[in-house]
Amino acid sequence: MGRIAGLPGTGTHWIAMLFPTVDFAIFFVAVFAVAWLIRPWHLWWRVFLVGASWFFYGFWEPQFVLLLVGSTAANWAMGYDLARMRGPEGLPRAGRWFLGFGVAANLSTLGWFKYYGFFATEMADAFDRIGFGAPLPLMEITLPVAISFFTFHAISYLVDIARGDTEPMAPLDFALYLSFFPHLVAGPIVRVTEFAPQLREPLRERLIDAAPAFQLILVGLFKKVVVSSYLATEIADPVFAAPGSHSSLEVLVGVYAYAIQIYADFSGYTDIAIGCALLLGLRFPQNFDAPYRALSLQDFWRRWHMTLSRWLRDYLYIPLGGNRGTKGFIYRNLVLTMVLGGLWHGAAWTFIVWGAIHGFGLVIEREVRERTSLTLGRAAAVIQWVVTFNVVCLAWVFFRAETFGAAWEVLGRMWTAWGEASPAVTPVMLAVIAGSILVQFLPRALGNRVQVEFSRLAPAAQAATLAVGLVAIDVFGPEGVAPFIYFQF
Repeated sequence: MGRIAGLPGTGTHWIAMLFPTVDFAIFFVAVFAVAWLIRPWHLWWRVFLVGASWFFYGFWEPQFVLLLVGSTAANWAMGYDLARMRGPEGLPRAGRWFLGFGVAANLSTLGWFKYYGFFATEMADAFDRIGFGAPLPLMEITLPVAISFFTFHAISYLVDIARGDTEPMAPLDFALYLSFFPHLVAGPIVRVTEFAPQLREPLRERLIDAAPAFQLILVGLFKKVVVSSYLATEIADPVFAAPGSHSSLEVLVGVYAYAIQIYADFSGYTDIAIGCALLLGLRFPQNFDAPYRALSLQDFWRRWHMTLSRWLRDYLYIPLGGNRGTKGFIYRNLVLTMVLGGLWHGAAWTFIVWGAIHGFGLVIEREVRERTSLTLGRAAAVIQWVVTFNVVCLAWVFFRAETFGAAWEVLGRMWTAWGEASPAVTPVMLAVIAGSILVQFLPRALGNRVQVEFSRLAPAAQAATLAVGLVAIDVFGPEGVAPFIYFQF
């Protein structure tokens, strides 16, 4: 349950418009051209982008456009009512109940599509174990693509209005906020306070600085099409499909390869999303910041899927009590936040365990910091990096595995088949994994310098560079493109 079609262990069929495809390229070029032609006419610019976003979403399953439109209408109406209820002292009791209703309505919709099968199956198994074998109704429910992303956007919108952090958006602006296609299926999770002000800025400017956008798109495509697809097809997918057929070295490399694969896949996709938004004149927040150079799990979550991390912090961890209260209370909040974050990723116990590993890991880190006063020297930093990276990779095993049995088989095989031949491990593969890790330690100024130099090129030279880069990515990428992992969320 909760896995997307095209990924290992799924049986459904997704035909969504993936970024690294000719279909999307044609779609985006057309949208880009029209959007900039009509940009001086602000109303029609927004109407066009909303329509383009709904078309993009409906390219997969047209009927789910109705779900997106319904969510837009309902949440805008609830946001408008919350603003009317809010007074100088904040929300009255009735307003807080109404906010709770709005959040519950969004979560109920998400739960129905994403978690019904999981909980129905678990309940049926529980009844069987205690002797009540009455069958529960099990329905085949198709998971709408990106339902978690637009649901989280809607919840944050309602909460921000309730807190007084923002005012209700115009209906058209809210529709664009919730459905804007670059971030609709992959994030980043953009707050209304980041998005709405950009819609109020003057729109008469007809020229944009394309250099950052082109760089993001090229780097994102390389991560997704070349690195992620190569590691998935060559080692990660075969190892997780049949760990017993591989040596310990192959399994270990497969686990590390999956860590790079999911990073390259997700960060690459969001890089493309941010770049496309920039070309349309809108800025998104950064979503990844070299997460595999982290020296602690806390540091990792400051770098990995940064917009989700802050969402969990501001809309779950802090409302639970955050850092207020006793140590036990704080630790409970940490673990619960990460467990629920794991459940958000998929309707399976393996995702919950993945979240629990991170939650208890964060607790252990806090306890260690409080009980020791070690100065972080170079040797200690290396040890911290090694421990953090391997704990993250260990947790990824449960994230990737279909079942607990499959996860334990991978972990067990890692220790019991040393000395066996490892033909699947090649120097190129090791170089890709090592290079993907090492590049995260490069100074940020280097990337900024490349961007500056690229921006100095003439527009024709920038376009030519982009074209050459796209051809190179197509040449070096494997046959076909591995499905986007985060479509299931």
